[in-house]
Amino acid sequence: MDHIAIVLVCPRFPENIGAAARAMKNMGIHRLIVVTPENYDLPRVLKMATHVAADIVSQVWITESLKEALSEFHMVIGATARLGGERGVVHPPDEIARRMVSISQENSIAVVFGPEDRGLSNDDIRLCHELVNIPTADFSSLNLAQAVMILCYELFTAGIPEPAATTPRLATRHELDGMYDQLRDVLVRINYINPENPDYWMNKIRRFLTRMQLRAGEVSIIRGICRQIDWYGEKRHTPPSP
Repeated sequence: MDHIAIVLVCPRFPENIGAAARAMKNMGIHRLIVVTPENYDLPRVLKMATHVAADIVSQVWITESLKEALSEFHMVIGATARLGGERGVVHPPDEIARRMVSISQENSIAVVFGPEDRGLSNDDIRLCHELVNIPTADFSSLNLAQAVMILCYELFTAGIPEPAATTPRLATRHELDGMYDQLRDVLVRINYINPENPDYWMNKIRRFLTRMQLRAGEVSIIRGICRQIDWYGEKRHTPPSP
């Protein structure tokens, strides 16, 4: 995340700059570049950034040229709501984020957002290596800070290592066989399966339970249920004492 910067081109409202800084702080991105802001009112920026993201605001680089802002970056991603024309190949956020994780190990990346009212121009797009579009329903225009948050979130989550795969201890053959014997006896006693050919019905139950890959604790639960059924059956058929 230290190799990723957010670039805002001609933002119109200082509140959006502050909200974008706060979104960046939430997701661990610390470098903010602002190109030709229409109104950089620092108190209004800080009001939305809050004290939490004040450090990002204090180090913001304000420049007059997008070309200058991007000169040091190895990879530039442009965010666009408009499609078609020169914006030929546009990727979804999660796909871009996954690829950027590996690239960012040794390269600096800029994610560029256009002004609120019109987005990135065609000239801006030509400075980008790739484009990203945030899918929406009927209304494609997102608030600037919302768009920043979505892409920062995707970059953050893409960089979280996958948890190590763990396989719980499954029940041993001995534990399973004891469970199936007990289950067969109980099901015969309550007339759920035919006592003349119990294995025919038990094979179906075995196949069903095998698909679940039962753990030792789950086998213990099933055996406990069988014991309770057994106990209740004996209780029901025991005549009351005189």
